[in-house]
Amino acid sequence: MLGVRSGCSGCVCRPAAMKHCFYNESVGFFYNNSRKELTTYWRTKDILVVALGLTVSLIVLLTNLLVIAAIIINRRFHYPIYYLLGNLAAADLFAGIAYMFLMFHTGPRTAELSLKTWFIRQSLLDTSLTASVVNLLAIAVERHQTVLTMQLHSKMSNQRVMILIFCIWATALLLGLIPSYGWHCLCALEECSSMAPLYSRSYLTFWAISNLLVFLLMAVVYAHIFIYVKRKMGRMSAHTSFHPRYRETVVGLVKTVTIILGAFLICWTPGQVVLLLDGLGCKSCNVLAVEKYVLLLAEINSLINAIVYSYRDNEMRSTFRRILCSICYRNPKYTPTAVKPSGADRGSLSLNGHFTVDSSI
Repeated sequence: MLGVRSGCSGCVCRPAAMKHCFYNESVGFFYNNSRKELTTYWRTKDILVVALGLTVSLIVLLTNLLVIAAIIINRRFHYPIYYLLGNLAAADLFAGIAYMFLMFHTGPRTAELSLKTWFIRQSLLDTSLTASVVNLLAIAVERHQTVLTMQLHSKMSNQRVMILIFCIWATALLLGLIPSYGWHCLCALEECSSMAPLYSRSYLTFWAISNLLVFLLMAVVYAHIFIYVKRKMGRMSAHTSFHPRYRETVVGLVKTVTIILGAFLICWTPGQVVLLLDGLGCKSCNVLAVEKYVLLLAEINSLINAIVYSYRDNEMRSTFRRILCSICYRNPKYTPTAVKPSGADRGSLSLNGHFTVDSSI
């Protein structure tokens, strides 16, 4: 690959060096190049990480399956916000599958992977986690719109919601598949990262900065909601015409926003900072020491999402109980009873855009 003519002087031609690609090398070759340890036997630490990872993945799968089933079964959830919640649950479900796939192809098994399988393993993670993050941003924007306009539901049509969901997955697939189709370091070993030895450091930098920007946008959106709610509570004290449960609704919303931002920062920020440090080529940063733990922390957010966005909704919890009871009693013909909201429920609906007071997102 080095014998290509680039220029001739008289009858003498000098070969020009071409970039050499290592498509036929093993995964171990790239791990050695990045000085990332590749074990050939199961250590206690590896077993504990895999056991914990599989446990978290299984819980993520079950909880998000329950959320999706509830949204499909209960017709009272057939509104834009719940479609987005269902898509978030689907993204987190996919994240659980991707992380479980990683657990079955990690440790000593990593050395046995082909380059194609290694890229599939990483692409699944990148795609699922990106879909989850972008979906969280979409929910934040939707909540911003409905809370500030005091609407019952978003004015988005079902068609627009489906287009938005399509765009979320298209973005996730694009970012997840880019490394497999060129943005890697197979042809530039000096650009290989430490945490993902086949990925280019520039890609890690791009991915980390992109996610951090999404975090910043979410913080701005929820901060605006928080400020609006705080002002609304101040005005509420001067009027008596508000619904008596409005204050409870507002307090519930503030609590939910705090939980959302807190969980998001705790679960995602460490991983993105570590990725950014690796992408920037920080030599003194021991990113490999915390790699598995920050990834597990990000995966745990897929479990927290189901709790924060769904389990705080009374109607959702009621649907969960019905589904679980139908499974326990082995009743295949189970369908939830469609109950019209009471007057109190309708009052809270007009205030917070949900079926119950504490379901404000």
